[in-house]
Amino acid sequence: MNRKLINWMGLLGVGALISYMTAAYFCRAAFPGYNWMEQAVSDLSAESAPSRQLWDKLSAVYSAGSVVCTTCVAIFVSEKKISSKIFRVGIYLLVIMSWISKIGYQMFPLDDAGKAIGGVDETMHMIVTAFVVVLSIASFVTLIIAGIKRKEVRGIGIWAAIFFAMLLMGPIGMASFPPEYFGIGERFSIYAAVGFEAVLGLYLFNGFKGVASL
Repeated sequence: MNRKLINWMGLLGVGALISYMTAAYFCRAAFPGYNWMEQAVSDLSAESAPSRQLWDKLSAVYSAGSVVCTTCVAIFVSEKKISSKIFRVGIYLLVIMSWISKIGYQMFPLDDAGKAIGGVDETMHMIVTAFVVVLSIASFVTLIIAGIKRKEVRGIGIWAAIFFAMLLMGPIGMASFPPEYFGIGERFSIYAAVGFEAVLGLYLFNGFKGVASL
């Protein structure tokens, strides 16, 4: 296919996933005493975290690429009128979530890594997280419904169902297992959104081939 610039932007979704995974893995060594099984990934990027500087460098592609990729996906499906209206709404919800995540976490980073939530920034950080989770759930559910109703987007609906299951495994795991395994459950939820954005990025790269337009 003759790919345009907007199609190439889809690769940023894959780059964002790789960037995030790289930062989450290598920043642990820059944070003495950090226990990935117990602590959240966000502790690595907290204001007081010794790994903060390394996190900013390694997650740079994720920070920008995630928002650019999802926005380009939304623009593409909107202009091409890909599939049904409910499918496009699911994509738009994902974009809104991505922007709230980008702006909200940058405005209200955690102050102290691994410490109790107490200050204004920490409280707002948790509010942003609540919006991100709710919008992620709404997007996944909407895309699953679209996949059930429309054959041409069934593949995306299946991917949405897989990552939605991952998203749910996060809070279920955090509630079911001891606190020392909090970090494992939290990672399921985080990688659900980032992973799905990478999948959509690949769809965009291929021009949503096989997905019919109205």
